[in-house]
Amino acid sequence: MAYDYSDLVDHTRQWAAQAVEAGWIAREMLEQGSLPQAGTPSALFGQGQGRPLLVAFMGGTGVGKSSLLNRLAGKAIAKTGIERPTSREVTLFHHRSVALRHLPENLPIASVKVAQHDDEAKRHIIWIDMPDFDSIDQTNRHLVLEWLPHIDILIYVVSPERYRDEKAWRLLLAEGARHAWLFVLNQWDRGQPEQFEDFKRQLSKAGFVEPIIFKTICAEDGQEDEFSALAKMLTELANEHTVQQLEQRGLKARLDELRYTLEQYRQALGGGDAASRELSPLWQQQWQRTGQLLQEGFAWPVRQLADYYAEHAVGLLTNPTSGKYPSTQADALLWDSWAKARFDDALDEFVLQAEQRGIPALPLKRQLAPLREKAPKIIETQSELAVRQSLANPGNALQRTLLSGARIAEILLPLAALSWVGYQVFTGYRHSNETHLAYLGVDFLIHSSLVVAISWLTPWFIAKKLKPSLQASALRGLQKGLAQAFASIGSEALAAIDRMKGLQAEQQGQVADLLGQCAALESRQQITIDSGSPLQRMLIR
Repeated sequence: MAYDYSDLVDHTRQWAAQAVEAGWIAREMLEQGSLPQAGTPSALFGQGQGRPLLVAFMGGTGVGKSSLLNRLAGKAIAKTGIERPTSREVTLFHHRSVALRHLPENLPIASVKVAQHDDEAKRHIIWIDMPDFDSIDQTNRHLVLEWLPHIDILIYVVSPERYRDEKAWRLLLAEGARHAWLFVLNQWDRGQPEQFEDFKRQLSKAGFVEPIIFKTICAEDGQEDEFSALAKMLTELANEHTVQQLEQRGLKARLDELRYTLEQYRQALGGGDAASRELSPLWQQQWQRTGQLLQEGFAWPVRQLADYYAEHAVGLLTNPTSGKYPSTQADALLWDSWAKARFDDALDEFVLQAEQRGIPALPLKRQLAPLREKAPKIIETQSELAVRQSLANPGNALQRTLLSGARIAEILLPLAALSWVGYQVFTGYRHSNETHLAYLGVDFLIHSSLVVAISWLTPWFIAKKLKPSLQASALRGLQKGLAQAFASIGSEALAAIDRMKGLQAEQQGQVADLLGQCAALESRQQITIDSGSPLQRMLIR
C-alpha cells in the first residue's frame, strides 16, 4: 500500500504507540516528540487544488514582525504594542479568492484572525503573522508549533538588540531544513554595521552559505529601507514552480527525519539477528547452572519425601491426598521460598543479559512471566507422577524378573518336594509289602522334612532379598521426576523465547515496511533547485 506523507506519519505514530504499550520501545522515545508533524502546506487546501505560497513572519517579542505585516497590508491587521507577549494569535492575510479548506489539527479557531485583500499582485501569497515564539505563554508556543509544518517560507525577523536570542537559534536549527528562509534585521535605524556582519556570521554557522537579509525600519519618518525589495522578491517567488520546489524539498527533509526516527526505533527493537539467535543458547546455559543448584538444594527434601512415599505407598497409589503430606504440602517441601527465589533470580539474570545484548526487556519478561507460576505445578506434577510409576513398578527390569521367578519357585519347589516325598512313601510301602522288610524309617522322615523345608525356604529367602526397597524406588522416582520437570521448564522457557522472537520479527517487519514506504515516497520526488536563484540562497545546505 502506498502512503502519502501524512498517512505515513500517522501509521508511524500508531505503530510507535502500540510498541510503547507492548514494551518494544521506551516511552521516552515517544514523549520526546521525535516524530515530525504530519502537516504540510498542501494539507491546508483541497486535493488537486493549486495553492498560493505560504509566507510567515516569525520572531521574538518586540522585534516588529506584526508592524511589518501591517506595513505590507497598508492597514493595521495584526496587533502591535509593547505588552509582553504582544502577539497571542495567528493572523492570516490573503486574497479574497483564496479559500483555506483545512486548518491545522488541534488549533483553536479563536486563535486565528483572517484579513483579506483584493490586490492581484499579492494574489498568490498568504501572509501569516505568527505569535511570539519566545513567550512564556505555552499557548503561543503551541500555536507556533502547530503552524510551522504548513509554512513554505519563514521570514525570520530580529532586531539589533535581539538577533542573538537563544530560543530563536534553537528553533532555527530545529526547523532549518524544512523551510526556505528570509531574514529581516528590523529597527535598523538603531543598528550598527558590526551587528549586521555578526548576524551574517551566525547564519553562516547555522548552514546558510549566502543568506538573504533585508534591513527594515519601523519608524514612520519616511526613511528608506529594503522593505519594498522584500515584498518584490516574495511576489516573484509566488509561482507554481517555486511552490513545487519548496514542497518537494520540505517533503524530503521530513522524510529524512522520519527515516532517522524509524531507524532509531528499529535499533531499539533488538540487537539484530545475531543477538536473537544467542537467546536460546544463553537460556540453556543459565538454566543448566540453575538446575544444578536446585538439584543440590533439593537433596534433603527429596529424601524426606522418599521416606514418606515409601511409608505410605499403598495410600499414595489408592488415595493421593491421604497421609501426612498432601500433594500441596509435598510440593511445598520442594518448591519452597529458597527454590522460588533461585528460579526468579535465573529468569531475571537471563532477561538482564538479553537486555545487555540489545533485546527489549519488557516483552521478554511478559512472555516468561507465566512460567514463574507454572514452574511449581510442573515440579509437583512430574515428581508425583514419576514416584507413582516407580512405586507401582519398583526395582529394575532384571530385579523384577528374578523376583517373579523366586515367587513362582516358592510355590513350585515345595510342591515338587512334597510330590517326591509322597512318591517315596508310596513306592516304599509297596516294596515293604512285597519283601516284608521294614517300612522307610526315621532317617527318611528327617531327610524328607529337610527337603521340603529347604525347597520352601530357599525361594522365600531369595524373594525377600530381591524385593526392591520402596524408599529407594521412591527416591529414584523423585529424582527422575525432577529431571523431567527441569527439562519441561527449560522447554517452556525456550518456547516463550521463540514466541518473543516471533513478535520481535513482526515488529521489525512493520518498521521495515514503513522505511520502505519512505523510500518509495522519496523516489517519486524530483528536487531541482535552480542554481544561482534566490531560492537556493534561502535554503540550508
